[in-house]
Amino acid sequence: MIAFIEHSFHHENDTVETSDQNDGAQWQEALQKLQGTVDYDSIFTGLAGKDFGGMNRTKPLAVIRPAGSSDVATVMKAVQTTPRLTVAARGNGHSINGQAMADRGLVIDMRAMGDHPSLNVVVSSPDDNNSNSHSLSYADVSGGALWEDVLKRCVLGYGLAPRSWTDYLALTVGGTLSNAGVSGQAFRYGPQTSNVTELEVVTGRGEIVICSESVHSDLFFAVLGGLGQFGVITRARIPLQKAPDMVRWIRLVYAEFDEFSRDAEFLVSQPKDDSFDYLEGFVFVNSDDPINGWPSVTLDSDQWFNPDFLPTSSGSVLYCLELALHFHHHHHPSHVDSEVDRLIKRLRFVKGLRFEVDVSYMEFLLRVKKVEQQATVSGIWAAPHPWLNLFVSKSDIADFDRTVFKKILKDGIGGPMLVYPLLRSRWDSRTSVVIPEGEIFYLVALLRFTPPYPSGPPVTDLVEENRKIVKHCTKKGYDFKLYLPHYKTQEGWKQHFGSQWPRFVERKAMFDPMAILAPGQKIFSRTHNIS
Repeated sequence: MIAFIEHSFHHENDTVETSDQNDGAQWQEALQKLQGTVDYDSIFTGLAGKDFGGMNRTKPLAVIRPAGSSDVATVMKAVQTTPRLTVAARGNGHSINGQAMADRGLVIDMRAMGDHPSLNVVVSSPDDNNSNSHSLSYADVSGGALWEDVLKRCVLGYGLAPRSWTDYLALTVGGTLSNAGVSGQAFRYGPQTSNVTELEVVTGRGEIVICSESVHSDLFFAVLGGLGQFGVITRARIPLQKAPDMVRWIRLVYAEFDEFSRDAEFLVSQPKDDSFDYLEGFVFVNSDDPINGWPSVTLDSDQWFNPDFLPTSSGSVLYCLELALHFHHHHHPSHVDSEVDRLIKRLRFVKGLRFEVDVSYMEFLLRVKKVEQQATVSGIWAAPHPWLNLFVSKSDIADFDRTVFKKILKDGIGGPMLVYPLLRSRWDSRTSVVIPEGEIFYLVALLRFTPPYPSGPPVTDLVEENRKIVKHCTKKGYDFKLYLPHYKTQEGWKQHFGSQWPRFVERKAMFDPMAILAPGQKIFSRTHNIS
């Protein structure tokens, strides 16, 4: 079985036959039984044939808006009667390289399920004598729900919140759980895949399965970080904790990468009471460039980045450690001030280049929403986004900085260049996510926001720059992995998964033996029925 599935790997030059479109009476008849809707109109299929990356176009046969998990299961079973039809679950369309597309296949619009009243919060009985009194509280959430809706419902309605987030919250729950879900809380709580206790999944076999760490655990861990290859997440149970009222948002500037990385690694390794509640970092250009340089660091219009504080030895790029400390309304400002001072007194940032502001917890978590609104007005949000996300080991990150940040990207990328440490011990090795070896590794995210050509550089040049960076990492023998991976060859996927490749293939054979799901990932090719 494993050899058969692996042999059916998706090759770049594979062609998709259209016999399913010509002999579609059977599966189309089955779809008429759905409680949701099916759209064959080119307007809807056209929208489902592109994504946020803006670099791929496909032509799905239909877009399905399911009313529930039973509709998703019906779709799977209908597709099994065809020789080549495939299915892609699409969240909010935020993939970069066509991962949620299905050329001449069916696209399931998971947001349709998220629009239903499908967010149920269960609150444990509060105990004023127990600081962990909300440890049993959770939210049952549709896989198609947006994280920003989860935030608003949980915080405004119950004063509770999930522990781990992504920076941008207009993403679906099922979408981020199928990858990892990383933000500044991950150093403490792990990614979102480490912060879910139960899933409802529709497998490629068309089975509706409720799974957890103790029940159907093989499926539970397979779909977490599984790139949509094993099943569609239709519901997730997310643990909740008491939400803070406010956040002290802080940015500290560093001239040298070694001091930036030492402080960041120090903070992520400290106990909870001796560190911050959020930690990220980014690289910026040492100039007055309003997009890539000094102005991108300040947090308020009244703040000013004074370059006179920088040491004369400063190079072409600088570094910013971004931190956040949670607090409540009853905390006096002087208490927050003293706590922040205590935590940063051992840090080696450039004195005089410390920026901070107090914002509500909701405002902090929705901070990227403002960026989206501004970019939408300027037209940049709709432009192609050749983003590159990597995990790089601690042992290689300094050399990565010397070559990539200081040379290849020394003039910036028109958007954030994130870099910050994570802890391997906060990630569950039983999931399908693969990360570098070693306890500390770094997230590197090159989030390009550039005007479309000819106002900006050709997207092909930016894609080539990404390839140059990946090629450099490979040539130098870095211990690294692509996050939100995209490969076009079998060898690329095998190298990505490394020793976990056989396990990944076994899981595919177990839960989606006909390779119906997530064809846009280009991992496996559709096969005929397998007993």
